[in-house]
This record gives sequence, structure tokens and C-alpha cells, in this order.
Amino acid sequence: MDYLTVKTLHQSAVVLSFVGFFVRGIASLRGATWVRGRAARSVPHVIDSVLLLSALWLAWTLHLTPTAAPWLAAKIIGLVVYISLGVVALRPGLPRPLRAAAWMAALASFGWIVSVAISKNPLGLFAR
Repeated sequence: MDYLTVKTLHQSAVVLSFVGFFVRGIASLRGATWVRGRAARSVPHVIDSVLLLSALWLAWTLHLTPTAAPWLAAKIIGLVVYISLGVVALRPGLPRPLRAAAWMAALASFGWIVSVAISKNPLGLFAR
């Protein structure tokens, strides 16, 4: 596959991942039972696998490493934060206010990750 195809695949997976997390977060906070169903737990893993594999392919193709591209290191750190907050946000046994706060913080971290990707600056939207 050529670079543009993989980049488009990656960006599409980003959008699908965001929309899926956004919808699951709202549904989870409203107490919807489908959020704990098989499809709601499996489909995000498929999308996120495509997202990760396309990211690795792009990094390999462009010869990027987190040490050589600080913005890439920032994205990886942001991803760990996003995943951690997402786990808290979607965990059904935790108090709703905590899950809501984690969900909003996860959405904010997602936005920051996207801003880092667009700006190629580790500060993302906080860059001058």
C-alpha cells in the first residue's frame, strides 16, 4: 500500500475510534446495557488494532522514532493517558461522577493528541 492510502486508513480509524468512544461513553453514563455486549466490546478492539498497525506502518515508512520525533513521543504518552482515562470512564462499577470526569478528560486528551499530530509539535494546541 502507498503512503496516502495508509494515512487515509489511519485517519479513518481515528474518526471511527473517537465516535465509538464518544457514543459508548454517553451510553455507559446513561446506563445502557448494550455497552457491555459482545459487539460493543469487540468492534473497538478491531478499529484500534487497525489504528495501531497503520500508525506503526506510517512511522516505519517515514523512519520516525519517538526519540527522533518528540511529537511522536508526546502522542504515545497522550495515548497511554487516553486509554487509562477511557478504562475508568467505561468501567460500570465506578461512581458515575468519576466516570463522567474521566470520559471528559479522555475526550480532551484525544483532542490534544490530534492537535499534536496536526501541528507536529509536542505541545499540540498549547504551542504558541
